[in-house]
Amino acid sequence: MADEKPPAFVEKKDEQIEADLHQIELIILEYALKGNVIIYGRGGQDLLSAVSSVLRVRIIAPFELRVERWAEREWLDPDLARKLVRRSDQQRAGFIKYYFDRDWENPLHYDLVLNTERISEETAIKLICEGAKDRNLVEKKEANKKILSDLIIRKRVEIGLLSSARVEELNVEIEVKDGAVTLSGTAHSESERDEMVRIAQVAEGARKVTDCLRVVDYRTYPSEH
Repeated sequence: MADEKPPAFVEKKDEQIEADLHQIELIILEYALKGNVIIYGRGGQDLLSAVSSVLRVRIIAPFELRVERWAEREWLDPDLARKLVRRSDQQRAGFIKYYFDRDWENPLHYDLVLNTERISEETAIKLICEGAKDRNLVEKKEANKKILSDLIIRKRVEIGLLSSARVEELNVEIEVKDGAVTLSGTAHSESERDEMVRIAQVAEGARKVTDCLRVVDYRTYPSEH
């Protein structure tokens, strides 16, 4: 269900998909911290945009060539393969645009773009492997572990807030630096504010929590006539 697609704009369904996407993002961050991992899709490069030890690769080929390859690989009718490739492109582009506000066609968001119409699979693999060993990336690996650790804590807090039945619509900014969590934004009541702070405090890895939340109970505002 939580695939690379834009939202369905059905509230209940979208809430569940968003929660699942956050779980996937947490898994991506935890594996990135371990290192020596390939992350395929799921907005991984956007999630890891602050991490400078990541090699960001895009592999491309002309539309009709991709249709031909997919039809051969999956034993599909070419017309059906053409429809599926086009739908996949649209869904992935929509997913990146909606969740990360990025045009996935922009080459400046990648360190390496490989056109597999022009080069062989063997050459593409060699270029990726050499790129991953580039000293500019390797030298930054240790320094980026702190960044990843903070991103993981932030994601755990985010998931906790989204999963809590005592937290209504989420309008909170979460900042984490060296394990210290700062919550800012709005809560709808004092009890909701307390719940948000509690969730941040029990998040694995969080060493302290600073509460900068404001309570704005929209339900008590006088109605306008």
